[in-house]
Amino acid sequence: MVKIDLNADLGEGGNVDAELMTLVSSVNIACGFHAGDAQTMLVSVREALRNGVAIGAHPGFPDRENVGRTAMNLPPETVYAQTLYQIGALAAIVHSQQGVMRHVKPHGMLYNQAAKEPELADAIARAVRDCNPHLILVGLAGSELIRAGQRLGLATRQEVFADRGYLRDGSLVPRTQPGALITDEQQALAQTLDMVRDGRVNTVDGGQAKVQAETVCLHGDGEHALLFARRLRDAFTAHHILISA
Repeated sequence: MVKIDLNADLGEGGNVDAELMTLVSSVNIACGFHAGDAQTMLVSVREALRNGVAIGAHPGFPDRENVGRTAMNLPPETVYAQTLYQIGALAAIVHSQQGVMRHVKPHGMLYNQAAKEPELADAIARAVRDCNPHLILVGLAGSELIRAGQRLGLATRQEVFADRGYLRDGSLVPRTQPGALITDEQQALAQTLDMVRDGRVNTVDGGQAKVQAETVCLHGDGEHALLFARRLRDAFTAHHILISA
């Protein structure tokens, strides 16, 4: 049986976080830079532990105005320090609740830039390793972030997106361009099954890209996030795909 992790980015102010935690196997909790704060982190950790889902840190750029989606050209050592700071903050909260933090997944533009910029990817991977070398680093499938984590001896998890458009090099279509977001539910379901079962994805220009799908991101801030999460779970069950962190 094929296994897949189903993750969601939470703690960002969404009103369906608690319900989504009953449907996913992993959660990435905002650490205060792009969204969230100490209280939302604590609430999210407690809810994750209550539902038995794997807990991860979701560090981002210091960009609350644009929810971490503004491109930034920061020195690698600044990114290293900021990432380490955010991971450490969530790790302390998880530890206080007798939990274990399992992974780190960068957020938004930090994630997208690290997918293509080796120095930025290395800074993030070093922060993860130096905080806890047993943490899993989650990044875009086939990206520089995955390669940086592997170079430093970290376990990695290659991520694909149910509701994002892809380019031929396996990268995501920028949100400022047409085709970045998939709003048709059937198209998103079909794309996810293609990636998980066949390791391929149709691209916005009519081609195909190869991907390695180890975890699927489900955006928790979408208009129909809960309904889509349930339909995605049903589709996995129908195709004998086991959801597991």
